[in-house]
Amino acid sequence: MSASDLAPITNSLPFLLQGLGLSVLLTAIAMVGGIVLGLVIALVRLTRVPVLAPFAALYVNGFRAVPLILVIFWFYFLVPLLLGRSVGALYSVLIAFVMFEGAYYSEIMRAGLQSVRVGQWQAAKALGLGYLQTVRLIALPQALRNMAPLMVTQGVILFQDTALVYVVSLHDFMTSVSIVANNTSSPVEMYVFAALVYLAICQVGNALAGRLKRASRTA
Repeated sequence: MSASDLAPITNSLPFLLQGLGLSVLLTAIAMVGGIVLGLVIALVRLTRVPVLAPFAALYVNGFRAVPLILVIFWFYFLVPLLLGRSVGALYSVLIAFVMFEGAYYSEIMRAGLQSVRVGQWQAAKALGLGYLQTVRLIALPQALRNMAPLMVTQGVILFQDTALVYVVSLHDFMTSVSIVANNTSSPVEMYVFAALVYLAICQVGNALAGRLKRASRTA
């Protein structure tokens, strides 16, 4: 590319970085919120709490059966109806992402906790530890080694999914790229640049997931 080809990118860099910042923010909040919510759902399902366990299973299967873009629409229109006032596109999207990711992270957490050997649970019970104490002190630290690569991989997918927020007019990275491409009549340069940015970030995430996977095997 020549300097003139890069001009739309360099001239619009602050605007593009602002969009990238929103994408990263959405990813970080949805990932943390999804992990916390996923852990709660996983524990409810593993303990087989009457009434709650079937509801948790229905929650997971329901959210995993619908596309994220539909969930975004649900919360964008549903939350204001429930609260009786508008909460804004950003908060609606954050709620949608956390709820959606919670379903996926719950399955990762459930599989991780189930990977802890039965003898560990029995030993903890023999020591007089309660269920939550066993999870916090014994099972979860061990399970994290197995879960970490999948959690990072899910985070990479989540970052890619932030491009869907254009449907509620939020200016994430991909939306910012599209705006610049239209305003400068340089779609090829802008979309190649966007592809390179996504590729670089996803490669970093995949490399981290691979390193964590190798570390878990040698632990």
